[in-house]
Amino acid sequence: MAGGREVSLDAIEHDILRPRFGDSRVHYAINCASYGCPNLLTRAWTANTLDADLDAAARAYINHPRGVTVGNRGLTVSSIYKWFEVDFGGSKDGVIKHLLQYAEPALAENIRATPKIRGYTYDWSLNDTRTDPAK
Repeated sequence: MAGGREVSLDAIEHDILRPRFGDSRVHYAINCASYGCPNLLTRAWTANTLDADLDAAARAYINHPRGVTVGNRGLTVSSIYKWFEVDFGGSKDGVIKHLLQYAEPALAENIRATPKIRGYTYDWSLNDTRTDPAK
């Protein structure tokens, strides 16, 4: 319930937060909870730590193979960067700039060496941390 009416996570993300804040990091904060999505925070978002938490969520996703993998011919990135490209700079180059903002040094070096998005991937299965040893 929000404002006295039932709303879905999808509506909160796409109808309320994205238009209101215009911040690409919203995608790392709230989503459908499929395995292909960024992790959902296990505690409430608070004003005091919001920016740091959003940055940490962006870094965690981008530096995980669900967000970005680097191959010999370029990058395979999450389909969220295609579906919501407008939120991540409006072009493939904008997406790469966004990725570099949060990539750890080794990943950033690899992205700079092959800065072409060659494919997209997304796993719609349930995001179950019990089955992912990386979490």
